[in-house]
Amino acid sequence: MTKIRIACLFLLLPLCVAAQKKKPGQQEVIKVPLEAGHWAFQPGTVEFITYKSVPAMKLLHSNDTVVLKDLDFTNGTIEYDVQATSPFASFYFRRMSRKENECFYFRTPLSGTGDAVQYAPHIDGINLWDMLDQYQAAAWFSKDDWSHVKLVISGKQMRVYVNDTSRPVLEVPRLEGNTWHGGLAFDGQAIIANLVVKPDQTEGLPPGEGIDITNNDASYLRTWQISQPMNTPEKIDFSMAWKPGTDAPWETIRAERRGLVNVTRKFGSAENRARRIVWLKTNIRSAVAQTRQLHLGFSDEVWVFINGKYLYVDKNRYGSPLLKQPDGRCTVDNASFPLPLVAGDNEVLIALANDFYGWGIMAKLDKFEDMTFDK
Repeated sequence: MTKIRIACLFLLLPLCVAAQKKKPGQQEVIKVPLEAGHWAFQPGTVEFITYKSVPAMKLLHSNDTVVLKDLDFTNGTIEYDVQATSPFASFYFRRMSRKENECFYFRTPLSGTGDAVQYAPHIDGINLWDMLDQYQAAAWFSKDDWSHVKLVISGKQMRVYVNDTSRPVLEVPRLEGNTWHGGLAFDGQAIIANLVVKPDQTEGLPPGEGIDITNNDASYLRTWQISQPMNTPEKIDFSMAWKPGTDAPWETIRAERRGLVNVTRKFGSAENRARRIVWLKTNIRSAVAQTRQLHLGFSDEVWVFINGKYLYVDKNRYGSPLLKQPDGRCTVDNASFPLPLVAGDNEVLIALANDFYGWGIMAKLDKFEDMTFDK
């Protein structure tokens, strides 16, 4: 029998029976009971009802999570029907905790737009939606009717289908969370029905991560030295006094997919979402004096120096007049400015501040010519 960690407790008997009835050579299918005994939730936040002639689970409050008991999911196919009314309706998988999980969600009012659905992991309690804009997509659904969701999860990859199971609305070549297995959960004001789990049925989706075509582009600055974060004093935007001293420790941090230097993965969340700042530095060795255009993605605030001189200051804050396109998310198209290089070594130094969701940078030159970078 396919291995899945399910405790055959009295309350979970229907789950265990579903697993035991499969015939030799037949793959396991678990029809998850939508009954109170199978779920963990805060009292008064969930109702178990019959809705449109089927057993259903009704989530009453947007911010309360209902977690399936005693199921540890790694790979396979998950399907469910959802009718959502809150602005966000989320499904969590490989959920180790509220702080560490993978998440797929509806932006309920945005059906038919380019960011109607999104995949984003939680890392140390931070939803990386603003760092991973490539994992959002258009989908069509109604808050007055069922939408059928199907997720095929295999190793590092995932395909997501919404209503049309012949064509995925979203393909994720690399799941970005820190977890490999864990539970299932929902939140948002929504009604859930027909939840089915098919362990290890991955429809031929390869488990290895898919290609990142930016790996072919030599003009990304991928290797940096990073300082330890510090909390910034209230009412002070920036000070050169925060620059690390000559004896301060630095660590190497390397870019992930799409050239993202993911500071959230490195340092996690701040207590009480305090504003923090880190410093990043790298070296460009140029064979000749030249000026290149630097394309910089960042979240949320940057101060850029070249060879010790101020070069560029900017902010990218979602929901404010200072946001960059696309919609305050971090992409390499956030900003662009000239980078003057002397012949020889050039230190690029960036101070990066953040107090809102994910933080990091992406840095790319317009041309890789007559130069070398830190490895």
